[in-house]
Amino acid sequence: MNDHVHDLEALREATDRLLDAAGKLDDDALALPSRLPGWSRGHVLAHLSRNADALVNVLHARPMYADSETRDRDIERDAPRPRDEQLADLTGSAARFAEAASAPADWSRTVTLRNGVTDSASRVPFRRRVEVELHHVDLGIGYELEDLPEEFVSKEIDFLVERFDGHPDVVTTGVVDGAGRTRTTGGGAAGSPVTVRGTAPELLGWLCGRRDGSALTVEGGSLPALPPL
Repeated sequence: MNDHVHDLEALREATDRLLDAAGKLDDDALALPSRLPGWSRGHVLAHLSRNADALVNVLHARPMYADSETRDRDIERDAPRPRDEQLADLTGSAARFAEAASAPADWSRTVTLRNGVTDSASRVPFRRRVEVELHHVDLGIGYELEDLPEEFVSKEIDFLVERFDGHPDVVTTGVVDGAGRTRTTGGGAAGSPVTVRGTAPELLGWLCGRRDGSALTVEGGSLPALPPL
């Protein structure tokens, strides 16, 4: 069940962590490569700012982005900015999202995201939290998957398992974390079922494409190749 009130508070805390960490970087550090291919740390921060505004559009029933080209162009435009401009934009866009999310609304309504994806409005705050938490890791400045709140890691694993459920390119896959909790995903591809075991951070890293899965244990076959998010 989605709890948008909890997710908004958790998002505020995650945003504060990100802003505090980014504020310790200088302009040269922002220009260095992030962990995302082809993106500097400045690209990551620019994306986060534009994503917040895009999700405001979603909450107001407007298109998330005008189009993919505009989205990409805006990130490229904003990536080289100095730190103070990046932080001001990230702070301002986060405040705009918080304001939009605080307005009285029907949180059970269906909203449309990028590429025609639809979801409950109640999950939009969590989607924004995913952006903030995972891209904080992508900056490569000392915040790792193991540092993410356990509650967030568990919820994001649930989200990704749901996303890949029935996918035509993924065999039936049992996902078992260190606490013994089992989830099942895939099932749309032919082949024998497999079971993937590991710590929750390692499972999350594999599911979200941040780690190669080499630290996981696979039973019944090889580690499934997951489609890009």
